[in-house]
This record gives sequence, C-alpha cells and structure tokens, in this order.
Amino acid sequence: MSDIRKKLIDMLNRALELEYAARIQYLAHAEMINGLNSEPLIERLKEIASDEQKHEEIFRTLITAYLGGKASMNLEKTYDANGINEILAVNLKGEREAVDYYKQIYKYVLENKQEFQYEFETLEHQIRHVIIDEQEHIVEISNLLQK
Repeated sequence: MSDIRKKLIDMLNRALELEYAARIQYLAHAEMINGLNSEPLIERLKEIASDEQKHEEIFRTLITAYLGGKASMNLEKTYDANGINEILAVNLKGEREAVDYYKQIYKYVLENKQEFQYEFETLEHQIRHVIIDEQEHIVEISNLLQK
C-alpha cells in the first residue's frame, strides 16, 4: 500500500472518529433539552445525529471497500454543554471544525488524483457530499443561534 493511500486512510479514520463523537454528542444533547417549544429542536438534533451516522457509513465504506483499509472504532472527544444556547454553540464549533478538516481531506484527494485511478470520482463525490451536509448543519445551527 502506498504512503499516499495510507495517509488518506488515516485521515478518513479521523473523520470517522469525529462522526462517531458528533452522533453521540447530538443524541446526548437532545436528551438534555426541555421546556416549552423544545420538541422541534430535540427532533432536529436527533435528525442531525442520523446524518452523522450516514457520514460514518460513507467513511467506513471509503476506508474499507475503496481503499482496503481498516475502519477505526475509536471516537474523538465529546463536549458537554448546559442549556440550549451552549448546546448549539458547542455543536456549531464542532461542525465548523469538521468542515475545515474534511476540506483538507478533499484537497488531499484532489492533489493525489493519479493515485486513486479507480476510486477518485467516488472519493471526491462522497467527501464533497459530507462537506455539503455539514455546511447545511452550520447554517441551520447558526440561524438558531442568530449568529
């Protein structure tokens, strides 16, 4: 296995670990919200957690089926929060960090296109798709925070 391919597997495994942590964090935070009119926010956090699970599946498939690697079972750090505003702020920060990191992966794939002759289009499309989803989460959470 080439060093380029190994580095991409490592990068995608970190992305997978970020997604594991995000899903757990969104689900835990959804359970912490209560009060008048909280139900739509709880449901949306659970929907975002479901999106994160889909991203996990994408990254696992890219790592194993497309690149011949082994998917990580570790997770990145999760962050506790209290109250709706803090919960939203913590998750907004996480989404922004994820997008920044996924853009590094995307750039790496583009720069090493020749290494991925039979996987490039799928890698490019799937990573871009995850970035677009995460950007949607950023916009939505920003609007909820009015930031």
